Amino acid sequence: MSIESIKSQIPDYAKDIKLNLSSLANDESLTQAQIWGCFYASAYATGNANLIQAIEAETETKLSEAEKNAAKSAAAIMAMNNVYYRFAHLAKNKEYQTMPAKLRMNVIGNPGVDKKDFELWAMAVSVINGCGMCIDAHEAALRNEGMSSSDIQMAARIASVTNAVAAVLTAEGALSGDIAKAA
Repeated sequence: MSIESIKSQIPDYAKDIKLNLSSLANDESLTQAQIWGCFYASAYATGNANLIQAIEAETETKLSEAEKNAAKSAAAIMAMNNVYYRFAHLAKNKEYQTMPAKLRMNVIGNPGVDKKDFELWAMAVSVINGCGMCIDAHEAALRNEGMSSSDIQMAARIASVTNAVAAVLTAEGALSGDIAKAA
């Protein structure tokens, strides 16, 4: 399975999603590791098995094992952090924002890949999970690393399109009764 096989599963009503997927996959504004790491982390964040398998196949020669592991780590750690920090942000009692989270997140300090790449992947996952506090924190870290607004926006674009692809595939799988596609 590959990006092409995923695109063939996207129905005509979602043609814009398919076109956006193609243009983002061929974009050269970021490094290959940054782009495909964003796709990889975002696919894991969606939990859609078909999409994860397609991105896995697509990244066979585009990401190292260390980069794949770090992208999965970004998806995993942000699944926790995005929920916790969204809680702290949304709670009426703002005291939660000043309290230490007391959650292990060592991978953020030592992801095993370029820190900037990991931050970008964590940013993409935070966009999918809708955590404003995490988006702000990763955006600030990326700016400190010298990334431009358009570079950071690229991660958000990849996340949004990857999320849309997963939503379409999940819905189509549910309609067809194909549990594997719906997962």
